[in-house]
Amino acid sequence: MTHQHPAVSDPEPASGNPPGNAPPRKPTADTDRSRAAPRWWSERRVPATATAILVLAACAFLLFDVVRVRTGHTAAAWRKTLADELATRPIDDPWVITGAALAAALGLWLIILALTPGRRHLLPMAAPDNPDAPQAALDRDGAARLLRDAALRVPGVSHADIRVRRRRINARAQVAFRDLDTVRTEVTEALTAQLDALALARVPRLTVRARRRGP
Repeated sequence: MTHQHPAVSDPEPASGNPPGNAPPRKPTADTDRSRAAPRWWSERRVPATATAILVLAACAFLLFDVVRVRTGHTAAAWRKTLADELATRPIDDPWVITGAALAAALGLWLIILALTPGRRHLLPMAAPDNPDAPQAALDRDGAARLLRDAALRVPGVSHADIRVRRRRINARAQVAFRDLDTVRTEVTEALTAQLDALALARVPRLTVRARRRGP
């Protein structure tokens, strides 16, 4: 299985960049594994359950009142009030506008939940050679801990702060001794090797910054 190497920063700082900062580089096309595994989709249990309960409760109240009317009873006061309000209030009434805005916002929220995969804290891993094997994913916090440990193994690094996002990894290293650019280059190489070992389906762009530890 082909391994993708994440984009790394140039060892030498470009003109106009302060020493210790490495500008990100885009990954090359021949190393893109982003199509190897799709993103994981959330089951949306909580929104689906809440929506189902609300719709079921509204239908139950309405059906109960309809049955009462069909059996000879008068309609409930709430249904009479609701019918009168809907019939008499103008379309530009503030309550009508507010209700319509809330309904539209709820509908838009449900559409977004239906069309987006969610589970942004998971990083899909590359699909194995065996098509019957289950798909795997790595938690972003776990990936950040592994990368931080790799950065701290570089001589001269006293502290490392790793922020893992879906498309970008920001690494900041504090250097206690040794040359700043040398340590930054070695941190970049260590994080690159660790990212390659994680075998992610889409390797985020890596940006490494190093600074001298304060007194």
